[in-house]
Parts: sequence; structure tokens; C-alpha cells
Amino acid sequence: MIDPKPSRWPTWRLALVLAAWLAATAWLRPLMLPDEGRYVGVAWQMLTSGDWLTPTLDGLPFFHKPPLFYWISAGAMALFGVGEFAARLPSLLAAWMTGVALFAFVRHWCGERFARLTLVALALQPFFFCGAQFANLDMLVAGFISVTVLALAHAQLRREQGRPYRRTLALAWLLAGLGVLSKGLIGFVLPGLVVTIWLFCRGRWRAIFGLLWWPGMLVLLAVTTPWFWLEQREFPDFLHYFFVVQHFKRFAGSGFNNVQPLWFYPAVIAAFGLPWLYWWARHLRDAAVDLAKPPPAGRNPVYALMWVWPLVIVGFFSMPQSKLVGYVLPAVPPLAFWAAAAFATRAEATPRERAGWGLSAALGAVMSLAVVAYLVLQPVHTARTIGRTLAAQRASGEPVLMVGAYAYDVPLYADLHGFVPAVDDWDPVRVQAHDDWHKELADAGSFNPQRAARLLISPAQARGLLCGKPGAWLIAQHDPRALVAGLGDVVQVATQGPWQLWQVLPASPTGLGCPAK
Repeated sequence: MIDPKPSRWPTWRLALVLAAWLAATAWLRPLMLPDEGRYVGVAWQMLTSGDWLTPTLDGLPFFHKPPLFYWISAGAMALFGVGEFAARLPSLLAAWMTGVALFAFVRHWCGERFARLTLVALALQPFFFCGAQFANLDMLVAGFISVTVLALAHAQLRREQGRPYRRTLALAWLLAGLGVLSKGLIGFVLPGLVVTIWLFCRGRWRAIFGLLWWPGMLVLLAVTTPWFWLEQREFPDFLHYFFVVQHFKRFAGSGFNNVQPLWFYPAVIAAFGLPWLYWWARHLRDAAVDLAKPPPAGRNPVYALMWVWPLVIVGFFSMPQSKLVGYVLPAVPPLAFWAAAAFATRAEATPRERAGWGLSAALGAVMSLAVVAYLVLQPVHTARTIGRTLAAQRASGEPVLMVGAYAYDVPLYADLHGFVPAVDDWDPVRVQAHDDWHKELADAGSFNPQRAARLLISPAQARGLLCGKPGAWLIAQHDPRALVAGLGDVVQVATQGPWQLWQVLPASPTGLGCPAK
């Protein structure tokens, strides 16, 4: 595995092994709340509603992110059936694509053995493995950022050698467009920033103008413009909300969740990269020694790229106060190169070095699987049991309400094809004061006020909705009678973690304030 023979491990077999490794455990655990439930819930509604243009959260236009994740996830559920594996397929495909592209790039510019070591260090990096197992947008955009960087660098290096490069450059712009459809502007801003700084560091800044190729820009616009144009035509406030509110204000503002210190991302990378810390440190030491020497005439420019790349990613995402773990996933591929460089550049590895590399790989695999095992054995951030119980016991036509909390995964697990009213105090000042599910639904509701008026309801409206119904179901984190008075006979049917499923038996009309029959 450290230095495999080409005849034994051809590229297609390595790609197949990588796919099997990433996918083997993706189906084991339920969707995690809130993120997996939210994003897969949007994909589920896209599939069940038949509206593949506008992402919706509980039936309300949800423009936090572009649609590519939802398209892939909904398409996978249509092809393979509704379940965790299909829901996570966008992340799995992005991780697999990243691994294959990194292998191909390193093999071309650094050699076969170096490439295989890099792929091992990437696949057995717990951060990368866990990102591939998580159904949100972080791995998807990280994948497109990574392959765009590699394609741009490959095109530039071929250009420097006087070899054809236009096809690769066109591919880079296509990948950047898909990155934009994954998570917005960072899909082309970050690859452009990485490559620009790399070229400046090499004294080749004029090459930037060659990469700013107008046919490539047309490719990017052809990929991205239709969706943005169609949504803006339907919702006049869309572009302002998407770019100004969700991009610039979220990046520069302090009123969002997950405020973390400046050192947060280095700590995250070190914690998740524990099995490879020794090799990263060794590479840093080797690089420091090399910097003290006159630069050799034939120094491989790939090394400079792999230095600039993680520094740009970590530096960029460390600037805003709001920080989420998955944001720095694009920094992981070059760190795999670091680990491989510390081992592969030795003319002859000692038995101790070989054992150390094998130990790092084994620890990486164990840590990766241990994280999944823990989440399988401790499924606390999920309401799957609630959803499945509801699907088994709910009679057709019985209304379902979310009371004081919203379990995004329940509609999927309960096979609910309609929309679920959310009961709470929807005072605008209160809602906008916190970056939580209230604000997500209220913001979405601003694009369809008529539907929002039916779905984002007060306790008094909930009582009216339940009048005349033979029974109903309530999902909450506390006794729903504390918020909706006069429910009559209410039975707790199931619990999972903080989530509770309550059945409302035929209620007393007078208790609910219903008109007497």
C-alpha cells in the first residue's frame, strides 16, 4: 500500500477502492439535525413537489444556498430510493472526485508513487472521510474548489511548457461554475485567489491574464446564469437576499451563530488530522531547510501551490466571526500532499519510516470509522424514530404540526408529501433576533407571504386548525400543551433525544375554543 506496483493497482482500481471506502458506511446512521435534515429535507420536497427550480423549506422558497446539492440528492433519491445513502450521494461524489483529481494531478507532475501516497493520506484523513459522510454543502463546494484549483494549475503548467492547455482551462471554468451552483461565489473566488497568489509567489503574475480567458468566462456564465435569472424573474428580491444578505452580510456580520476565535480552524485541522501531524511537521521542517538554501533551478512549482492553497483557505475563512467546521474542507487535499511529500521524497525509506507511515494510515482509518460508529451508536441529533412512528400510526388526513421546534428530517422519514405548519410566536422582532430555524423559515416565508401565513402560525391559529379534526399529531421538544392551550386528550407516543411525538385524540371543542356543534 505504501509503494504499490502499477501492474497490481491500476488507476481504475484505486478509484474503485476509494469509492468503496467512502461509501461503505454512508448508509449506517440517520440524518443529523439540523444541517443534514434541513438540506436533505429541501431535496425531498424538490422530489415530491416536482419543482426542480426553486428550493423550498417547508414549502417556502429557501435561498440560503444554490440548488446543485438539492438536484443531486433529489435525483439520487429518485434513482436509488429515499434513504441516507442517496441523500449523502452529493458529498460522496464530491469527495471521490477530489481524490481522483488529486491523484491524477500529482501523478502527472510528481510521479506515480507520490500520487498514491497522496491518495492514501487523503482517503485516510478523518476530516475528509467524515465530510464525505455528511449531507450538507461543505464537501460539495470543497470538491469543486479543489478540482478547479487543480485544473487551473494544470492548465497553467502545461501553458508554461508550451503544450496545449485550452481544454483544461475550459474545464476549470466549467468546474468553477458548478462550484458557484454548489455554494455561491466562493466556488470561483477561492480557486482564483489560490492560483493568483501562487502565480505571484512564483513571479508569474502576468499569467493571470492568460487564465482570464473569455471563452472560459462564457462557460461559467452559461452554467450559472440560467438559474439565477429564472429565480430573479420569479422573486424580485432574490439577488439582493442571496448575494447581499447571505454572502456579504453573513461574511462580515457578527449576528450569526457559531462565533469562534481566530485560531479555531488550525485547531480543527490539527484535531481531525491527528494521525498525520508527524508527517505535516516533518514536511514543514524539510521546507524550512530548503528555504535556507538557494532555490534550485528545477524546483517543482507544485510544492508552492500546495503551500499557498491551505494558507489561503484557512486565512479566508478565519476572517469572519462565524465559523463552521466544514468550511475549511478545501484545505485538506494539499495537506495530504504535505504528508506524502514528507515520505515520498526520501530516496529510500527506512523500515522505521515505513512502519510510521503505516501506523498513520491505520490510525486515520480507525479514527474515521470510530466517528461513524459513535454517531451510529449515539443517534441523538435525529428524529428518525419520530418520523417512522408517525408514518406507521398516522391515519390519512390527520394534520401534523411542529410546535415550538422544527425537526427538518421528519417529513422525509414520515413520508409526508404536504407541508407541516410550524406553531410558535412569530413576532418579527423576536424571530430576527436569533439565527435559528425561526429565522430560516421566516426569511423563506418573505418570498411567499400567502403560503407563510398558512404555515407559520400562532398557538391561536393552531387551535383553529385542529377544530373539527378527529385527531392530530404534534412534534415538539416540550409538552405542547404549554404553548397550545386546550388540547384535551394528548398522549406522548414516542421520544428520541429531545424530540417528542404527541397524538391529539378527539379534543374537547370547548377546550380548544371551537364552536359548539
